Amino acid sequence: MKKKAVILDANSLGVGDVSLRAIEDIGSIDVISYENTPEIEILPRMQNADIVFTNKVPLYEKTLREAPNLKYIGVLATGTNCIDTDYCKSRGITVKNVEKYGTSSVTQHALMLLLNLVCKTQKQLQHARNGNWANSSQFCVMTPEVFELAGKTAVIVGYGELGKQFSRILEALGMNVTIASVPGRDSPSRMRLDEALPMADVVSLNCLLSPSTDKMMNEGRFSLMKKGAYFINTSRGGLVDEKALLQSLLSGHLGGAALDVLSTEPPDTNNALINANLDNLLITPHWAWGAVESRQRLIDIAASHLQAFLKEQDTR
Repeated sequence: MKKKAVILDANSLGVGDVSLRAIEDIGSIDVISYENTPEIEILPRMQNADIVFTNKVPLYEKTLREAPNLKYIGVLATGTNCIDTDYCKSRGITVKNVEKYGTSSVTQHALMLLLNLVCKTQKQLQHARNGNWANSSQFCVMTPEVFELAGKTAVIVGYGELGKQFSRILEALGMNVTIASVPGRDSPSRMRLDEALPMADVVSLNCLLSPSTDKMMNEGRFSLMKKGAYFINTSRGGLVDEKALLQSLLSGHLGGAALDVLSTEPPDTNNALINANLDNLLITPHWAWGAVESRQRLIDIAASHLQAFLKEQDTR
């Protein structure tokens, strides 16, 4: 008898340009795929399932205990913070996330954000579009000030696949890269974050969100950064105290910031960062991972994880 599998939020993968066939073609399962699942529909849709796939639909104890057949949760992402992993462990439910699928996509996006910040791209485009260049008395418009990354110092917080790849890219640009330890995971071989921040021209967050990293970039740590430094976050919005970041930008302490993530997603229309309208603040809608190759790789890896699980179950 085939096992019942459900995909709770297929639209979060942009299935118009990627395929779910790798999951749907697994012969021992019947798959029902839902575009999105509102909270009221989570339990009805997964209550009798053996296997559940979710990207951002939360699966906590209150719901999981009403799903007696559930044996496997495939997280269609790297982070597992939307899953009650402690409860799953107590119930013997396997939780499998997907790692290393989006390294190239995220690192090229982080580089794009950084280059647009330091090259003042928004201002440059305005000069070309609003007539400033056309009306210039010389062949170029000499504002705003741009500086070279070569010879500057980047501090990377989080040295997994993403941190390592981004470090290599920055080194190729001639930057000096320092790896800072993640709060709560201090290592004698790495500089403590509070010691590394004052030397940074660029700080990039590439770590996971956890109780020890929640709002790790707060007012105190932004104040440790040198005046004019740049801040990049392509990891999780919860790593940043957004009020403190905005204040650091408004005061002129930070040279600029670029974010692909916010603490609440989708954000409230009144989000202060989005409404700040600052030339030195770039915000993209959590799409660093979104290259089509990256998303297809995610689906294919998730399918292979499930196949390995099913094979192991068959041999028991």
